[in-house]
Amino acid sequence: MMRALIKHMTISAVLLGGFAVIGAGLVAWIQQQTAPTIKANEQAALLRNLHSLVPPETHDNKLTRDTIQVRDETLLGTPEPVTVYRARQNGEPVTAILNVIAPDGYSGRINLLVAIRYNGELAGVRVINHSETPGLGDAIDADRSDWIHSFSGKSLDNPGPAGWKVKKDGGQFDQFTGATVTPRAVVKAVHNALKYYDKHREQLFRPTDNPTTDDPA
Repeated sequence: MMRALIKHMTISAVLLGGFAVIGAGLVAWIQQQTAPTIKANEQAALLRNLHSLVPPETHDNKLTRDTIQVRDETLLGTPEPVTVYRARQNGEPVTAILNVIAPDGYSGRINLLVAIRYNGELAGVRVINHSETPGLGDAIDADRSDWIHSFSGKSLDNPGPAGWKVKKDGGQFDQFTGATVTPRAVVKAVHNALKYYDKHREQLFRPTDNPTTDDPA
C-alpha cells in the first residue's frame, strides 16, 4: 500500500515538474516571438507622438536617430538620463523634444514630451504615460480633453514667471474640477523644461557622431 502511494506521488511530481518546464519554455518562446512586434509597436507609437508635435514636413532628419541624453534632476524631473529628439531642416535646428518627467502627479510620475522650437516657443506638449485618476486627472491626455493644447505657443516669457501656475495658484492655466494636483504638476514640469532649454539650447542642437538608436524612422 505504502509502496503504491510513493509510486503515485513520484509520478505526480515528475508530471508537475514536466508541465512546469514546458510552461516556462512556452512563455519564453512566446516572449521571444513577440518581442520584435512589441518593439515595433512601441517605436510606431513614439513616432506618432513625435510627429503630432513636429509634423514630418517641417524637418528632413530622422527624429528617433538624432537624439542625445541629458541629465538635470531639478529641471527634468528625474535623476535618470532624459532623451532629447532633435528636428532639423537642411541641417538647421528646428525643434527639440524633451522626454521629461512631472514627478509630483497625484498618482505618481507623469511622462511628457515637451517640444520647443529653436526660438524658445512651445510647439506642443503630450502626455505619453501616467497613472492619474480616470475621469479627473486623466484630462491631461490629448485624447481626453484639449487642455494639453493650451501650452502651444507659450514660452518662458509668455506668460511670465507668475503666470506659469494653475489659476487656483494665481497663474494662467486652468485646473480641473476636483483635480488640481495633476495639472499643477504638468504646468510645473513644462515650465522647468523651458528653463532647461533656455540654459542649454546650443548644447541640445550640437551634432553628435553616435546616434542612440538603430530605428530607421
